[in-house]
Amino acid sequence: MKVKDINPIETQEFPRALLKSATEQLAFSPAVVLLGPRQVGKTTLARQIAAMHPNTISLDLQLPGDREKLTEGSGFLQAHRDKLLVLDEVQYVQEVFAQLRPEIDAQRTPGRFLLLGSASGRLLQQSSESLAGRASYLELTPLQVDEVVAMGADAVFDAPTLQKLWLRGGFPVSYTAPTDALSFSWRTDFIATFLNRDIRELGVNVPAQTLHRFWRMTAHLHGSLFNASNLAASLGGISHTTVARYLDSLVDTMMLRRLEPHFVNIGKRLVKSPKVYVRDSGLLHALLNVPDVNALIGHPMAGPSWEGFMVEQICALLPKGADVGFYRTAAGAELDVVVELGSKKLGFEIKFSSAPKVSRGFWQACQDVGVDHAYVVAPVPQGWPLKSDQAFSVDVINPAQLPWALAR
Repeated sequence: MKVKDINPIETQEFPRALLKSATEQLAFSPAVVLLGPRQVGKTTLARQIAAMHPNTISLDLQLPGDREKLTEGSGFLQAHRDKLLVLDEVQYVQEVFAQLRPEIDAQRTPGRFLLLGSASGRLLQQSSESLAGRASYLELTPLQVDEVVAMGADAVFDAPTLQKLWLRGGFPVSYTAPTDALSFSWRTDFIATFLNRDIRELGVNVPAQTLHRFWRMTAHLHGSLFNASNLAASLGGISHTTVARYLDSLVDTMMLRRLEPHFVNIGKRLVKSPKVYVRDSGLLHALLNVPDVNALIGHPMAGPSWEGFMVEQICALLPKGADVGFYRTAAGAELDVVVELGSKKLGFEIKFSSAPKVSRGFWQACQDVGVDHAYVVAPVPQGWPLKSDQAFSVDVINPAQLPWALAR
C-alpha cells in the first residue's frame, strides 16, 4: 500500500469528528468523496480509514506513475474490485469520474472508493455528471473546537486552547507549530504557495498578485456584505463580473465562505447581498498581518474575526440538509446566523465580549425569523439564560456548548 508522504510535524493526529461519518458512509455507499483544502488533514484521515480496511491501495494522482494506472483500458479498477481504492488529488484527473461510473455499476459494493479532493466546486461539478446516486460527499474542515477541546452543555471552558485555535487557525501544521512565530510563517508560506501554484493547477488563470490583493481586501471586509462593484473599483476598475469570478474561485477552493441572507416573507426591506468570510481564522490573521494574541486582541478586526471563527464552528457541526444564512433588514434588525433544521429554526448572535449585550434589533430579528431558540455565543466561562418575555428562549453560551445548542 502506498501512502502519500506527509510533513513530519503533521504526524500528531487529532480525533477528527468526520472519521465516524466517513466510515458510516463507506459502509453504505460505493464511493465517498472527501473534500477539503490542501494541508487540512485529508491524507491523514484517509490513512486512519485505510487502517480499518486490510485490503487498501492508495494512489496520489499528482504522480504520473499513479495516474498511468488509471488510463483507459488498463484494467486496474477491475483487478482490484475486492479492495478499498483511495484516490488522492482527484481534481487533477477529470476522466477518472467517467471511469468510475461504469465500474461502480458493474459491482455496486459499499466501500470501494475513497476520493480526496481540494476544490469543491469543480469536483462536485465533475462527479455529479458521472457519480449521481453512486457517491456520498463529505467536507473535512480545518480543526474545529470540538476536535481540540471537550464539548457539551457542561464542558469546562478551556480558554488557552480556544485562543490558540482562534489565533493560529485549524490547519494541523499551523495549530501544532512550536511557536506562534513559526505558525505565522507557515501560514504566510501556505498563502504564497496556494496563489502561485495550487490555484493555477486547478485552472484558475488569475495573476497571483491580483488574487492576493483581492484576498487581502476580502480579509479586511471579513464578515461584511460583499459589494463586487466597490471591490472592482479598488482593484483598478475591473468589471464586477471579474470580481465575482475571483470570489467563486476562492469559495470553490474552500478559502472563503459566502454566507447567503435568510429570507422571510414579512414585507420588510431585507439585505440581499451575501456576507463573505475567510474560512480559516489563522489564514485571516496572516492576511491581516496579525502574528500573535496581543496584536489580535487590540486589532480593529478582532470582533469580525471572532464572528467568522464561530460561523465556521456552527457550520461544521450542522448535519446534511441543514440550511444556514444570516438575517438583516434595512431598519437594523439582525441575526449573525440563522439555522434551519427541518421545522426548527435557531438564531445565533456572536459577540466578542465577556459580558455580551444584545440590541433591540436582535430581539426584532428573532421575532421576524420565528426562531425556536436563540443563542448569544461569546468567550464566557459559563453560559446563562437571558430574560425573555418572548415565545422563544435565549441563552448565552460559549463555543464548547454549541453541540448542545444545535441538538437541543
